[in-house]
Amino acid sequence: MKGMKADKIIVGNAIFTGLNEKPFSGFIAIKDSKIFNVGEHATTYSKWVDKHTEIIHAHDSLVLPGFHDFHLHLWLGAMFETFCNLTFCSTEEEAAKAVYEYSQLHPQDEWIIGFGWHHVRWPNQELPTRHSLDAVLPDRPVVLLNEEAHSAWLNSAALQKLGIHENTEEPPFGEIVKDENGQPTGFLYETAVKLATSAFSFTEEEHKQLFETFLHKAARLGVTSVGDMLPLPGYTLGDPNFYQSYDEQEGLTVRIHFQSPLNGELEEAKRLRKDFHSEKIQFGGLKQFLDGVPLTYTGYLLEPYSDRPQLTGGTIYDFETYQKWIDEADKEEFRIRLHACGDAAVRMGLDLFEHAQSVNGVRDSRHTIEHIEVISPDDIPRFQQLGVIASIQPDHLTSSSMDTHAYIERLGAERCRYTWPIGSLMESGATVAFGTDFPIVELNPMVGLYRAVTRRHEDGTPENGWNPKERISLCDAIKQYTIAPAFGQFREDELGTLEAGKFADIIILDRNIFERDVEEILETKVTMTIMNGDVVYKSE
Repeated sequence: MKGMKADKIIVGNAIFTGLNEKPFSGFIAIKDSKIFNVGEHATTYSKWVDKHTEIIHAHDSLVLPGFHDFHLHLWLGAMFETFCNLTFCSTEEEAAKAVYEYSQLHPQDEWIIGFGWHHVRWPNQELPTRHSLDAVLPDRPVVLLNEEAHSAWLNSAALQKLGIHENTEEPPFGEIVKDENGQPTGFLYETAVKLATSAFSFTEEEHKQLFETFLHKAARLGVTSVGDMLPLPGYTLGDPNFYQSYDEQEGLTVRIHFQSPLNGELEEAKRLRKDFHSEKIQFGGLKQFLDGVPLTYTGYLLEPYSDRPQLTGGTIYDFETYQKWIDEADKEEFRIRLHACGDAAVRMGLDLFEHAQSVNGVRDSRHTIEHIEVISPDDIPRFQQLGVIASIQPDHLTSSSMDTHAYIERLGAERCRYTWPIGSLMESGATVAFGTDFPIVELNPMVGLYRAVTRRHEDGTPENGWNPKERISLCDAIKQYTIAPAFGQFREDELGTLEAGKFADIIILDRNIFERDVEEILETKVTMTIMNGDVVYKSE
């Protein structure tokens, strides 16, 4: 390091390295793709400067590690950004009208694709049908994924083109909703959505445009690493070969850690693990769904739903199938991530990981449970005991207000106490890693930080937060968005904090949120994103 000169030096009064509890005044020196020195102002940085060094003055703005979104769906998110957005439609008719207006602007598209609607936000909360779409668009096929991408709404033209009719066989854990005459209504649940995936077919140029849409958004929001949870039920979007070829030609501006399905077939996973382990693209392990989501009564609960006492939900496969797959994958030292929203699914996931330990021995596997929307208090300490990471997306906990939160009816008051148990898991010693589940919720990490710190809903209530014991400090929330995901990807020696030897993935905010009112977190913007030592975003 003697005689080395920096390419860039960031100088600021509020540098949060992730190793300290609060920001300090100092500097960060960058050479090529890495940080080679971090110091207090008392330590002069002039010796690292020559005429080629760029000095970046952050002043009082917060400097921190780049955000690492531990759980998102990259390609699905890119499509959400590109096609018809129905998020703010307040009725079925309004959504159908928006689809029609979008179709008129895109006369060349074979399929009309849309995203973001959710009937639970509509006045009557009834499932939409093909009839409202047929009334405005009878001849062009329409496929619309709901807010959580676990359901699809189709018109008659799409049903016909896809060959979905009264005798179509339903896949396991999926449903083709039918009317009183046995005809499909146009609504598909869970894995039945895979019957419509041929609508999501794109040319090479379209793939590139979709991907760049995501990269630009990530850079603007300070996201420098992601965990791409490629498979949603029924989807085959995403290709690591495309990521690699894009990086070779254009250069990636975000590090991608992708998953492949846990399905009992390990040869392809072994190949992916062998072929993808670069600094920017890495195979991240195996992913599988245990249950659905409580919002649609497909989350697996220990006790029946409060508003549907005959239902507890269920799992996609039986316990024995999961156990066989996980034991075999764990033996081959694969890392496994399990979607589990309901408390019974969370317990099943922990039981499965515990069984794998008993069969194969204890190792540093960093297996992960995803979402944990509700948990039995008996299972909270098991995360630390088993070394299982809790992957939580804080913005999932929110609703327009406390009064309208669907989980109050779904789960009842007692179980609601154990929803999104971030604080309790941290207190128990568990590693908690944050993501967004983008595009199910917005990619912006500032929203997740705000939810984790306040647990307030969209209208700002309750003032002390929903289950205030589960609130955490801003310092901890940032760490769950930086070093914790890096640990989850086995990259804590390379990413997640600002220290010498780590990659220069650094962001600068437009203010120091440690010294501002908590409500300002939602207003905070990223002014600069540096990834791998290069400026990939700079605000005007």
